[in-house]
Amino acid sequence: MSLISKKIIDRKRIAEVIEKEKEKGKRIVFTNGCFDILHRGHVEYLEYASTLGDILVIGVNSDDSVRRLKGPDRPVNTLWDRMYILAALYMTDLITSFHEDTPYNLIKEIMPHILVKAGDYRPDEVVGKDIVEANGGKVVIAPYVKGYSTTDIVNKVRKGE
Repeated sequence: MSLISKKIIDRKRIAEVIEKEKEKGKRIVFTNGCFDILHRGHVEYLEYASTLGDILVIGVNSDDSVRRLKGPDRPVNTLWDRMYILAALYMTDLITSFHEDTPYNLIKEIMPHILVKAGDYRPDEVVGKDIVEANGGKVVIAPYVKGYSTTDIVNKVRKGE
């Protein structure tokens, strides 16, 4: 198993792995997304999120979940490929996937100290905000990186731009 793939944790084990990190006093930061075509906006967002705690955990939508959210032509990259690429980033500590349309149940399982979403969200729109705040954690909206969108990239490619 490579150093990269060691960061990818099965959903059945993720809560246990994170609990051990919490016992060591580590501050857990969680974020999620499709991350279908990784771009600079994603990297800046994840880098920012990683500065808010000790362990950055990324929840990635399954392929079926992405299709339900983005349409039948998505994802462009498979779940494993998306997770592997994210795991290769220095700021990523742990990755798991979820098959639901939202990470609500996953957030409930891992109870992060900080829940981070990209700057195109408002705090009241963040799924899991209620769980995290009720448990003494906080929600942080990362600065928005203008000009970067996977959907825009996919549309440009389809148009031949």
